[in-house]
Amino acid sequence: MKKIALPTRNGVVDDHFGHCEFYTIFTVDEENCITRTQVLPSSQGCGCKSDIASKLQADGVTVMLAGNMGAGALAKLSACGITVIRGCQGSVMQVAEDYLAGKIQDSGVECAHHHEGEDHQCAHH
Repeated sequence: MKKIALPTRNGVVDDHFGHCEFYTIFTVDEENCITRTQVLPSSQGCGCKSDIASKLQADGVTVMLAGNMGAGALAKLSACGITVIRGCQGSVMQVAEDYLAGKIQDSGVECAHHHEGEDHQCAHH
């Protein structure tokens, strides 16, 4: 059994890891079938400043399927033994199924830039 977490907003992968509404956690069996879905509320704020990595680790999560993520959050998750796959987008269920089917690779993209009109500083810690 393994667990996969996805930062979620409105049913899709939230591109801003530290600002998601909640985390969708899928439990996966040996046949790569999703057997359970849970929701973990997000403590609002930057992902690298929250204790979300240790919470996910305590819950048994080993993979994070995310959109963009700064280096600080990535380092925290990695330190908790969570493999991060960046560059994911779309419906959380579809992303999880694509990952389990081997269709998703890490984009290697960190969100180290500002988006127009947004105060987005996740990579500056």
